[in-house]
Amino acid sequence: MKLFRGRVFTPVADPFRGGDGHPYIAHDDGFVAVEGDRIAAVGPWGEHPPGAEVMELGSDALITPGFFDTHLHAPQLEMIGSYGGHLLDWLNRYTFPTEAKFSDPKHAEVIARAIFDELLRNGTVCALIFSTIHYEATDIFFAEAERRGFRGIIGKAMMDRNAPAALLENAKESYDASRRLLLKWHKRGLLRYAITPRFAPTSTPELLALAGDLKREFRDAYVHTHISENTTEVLWVQELFPEAEYADVYDRYGLLDELTVLAHGVYLTEEELDLLSRRKARIAHCPNSNLFLGSGLFRLHRVLNAGVVVGLGTDIGAGTTPSMFTAMADAYKVQQVQGVSLTPVELWYLATLGGARALSLDQETGSLEAGKSADFLILDLRATPLISMRSQRATSVEELLSGLIFMGDDRTIKNVFIAGREVWGRR
Repeated sequence: MKLFRGRVFTPVADPFRGGDGHPYIAHDDGFVAVEGDRIAAVGPWGEHPPGAEVMELGSDALITPGFFDTHLHAPQLEMIGSYGGHLLDWLNRYTFPTEAKFSDPKHAEVIARAIFDELLRNGTVCALIFSTIHYEATDIFFAEAERRGFRGIIGKAMMDRNAPAALLENAKESYDASRRLLLKWHKRGLLRYAITPRFAPTSTPELLALAGDLKREFRDAYVHTHISENTTEVLWVQELFPEAEYADVYDRYGLLDELTVLAHGVYLTEEELDLLSRRKARIAHCPNSNLFLGSGLFRLHRVLNAGVVVGLGTDIGAGTTPSMFTAMADAYKVQQVQGVSLTPVELWYLATLGGARALSLDQETGSLEAGKSADFLILDLRATPLISMRSQRATSVEELLSGLIFMGDDRTIKNVFIAGREVWGRR
């Protein structure tokens, strides 16, 4: 057993819901006991178990759960910051040409190393990841995640219309390739597979039906796609599928359940929210990319009040950084301009335990509690002069978290542990 001694903060319940008890635990001088790949105990230092190896981190270190990114496109890492245009124009101008390059496995290897470098350096311990349509590139992303000890949910994009010829595939071939990857990687160690139709406009009814077949065969596989990001996109879906609303398109093919994560959801109707709530589907809120593409302002409490679980996503590459600090800060700003002030505890929950809940992993990880996987960060409260000044002046845990949310970046991350193993550290 190892004892990590320092300041400790962890969400333990949903702060958006009343009646769950105190939503977090915090200790100015606390410990996290790790035995193997599990958390054995958490508490104030005066209650630490005897006889274990002690890692003295000091009062300038904060031990907290790792971050969960509920939506990103790994192949788009190299096109971050590609300016101009709204969603559909941006896809054609930047995204599709970038993704076509992944027919070359050597290119995929370079980006796979880079994306996991960036995620771990920024404290992300788990992510739901889009690949491209390419079998081999997706296989490479899985292999790199496994090599790095990353908790990854990855899927091969499925597309058979409304994209350049180089990125179109036969629906049956897309199904076959997805199934082979699923059989190889799903539930292999920390890895999971996500059935990944890109979104309704690039999917024929045949492809969606085959994706639904795959989901029915593998009920414990995830489904990862997009919904209602942009008003033009919503109108396009109405033209392509006049018989159904956007959410209902996916539902008709059996693609909505508690393991479904839909990115964005900015323009969901009341009927769609009711459907998603009944099916227990989740939404990945991606404030940074919504702002960058001018897509719109997500109404968080409207979605939460409908009973839909929400996590935070960076949406690389429309999102301009893999930092979950920025995701939290932008989520705050998106709600603030709509007259809603999120608390630091609520934001930290969305990036940690709330993200784990959105990915149906909250029984396994997402908080520092005995029995859970030892997935945690050590943050440096003196990482920059401003963070040091802010941290020293903080008179409450909320003030401490607030300074980190709005000024934190990769320099704040000192060590990253997944399943008890240090997978990244600043030397």
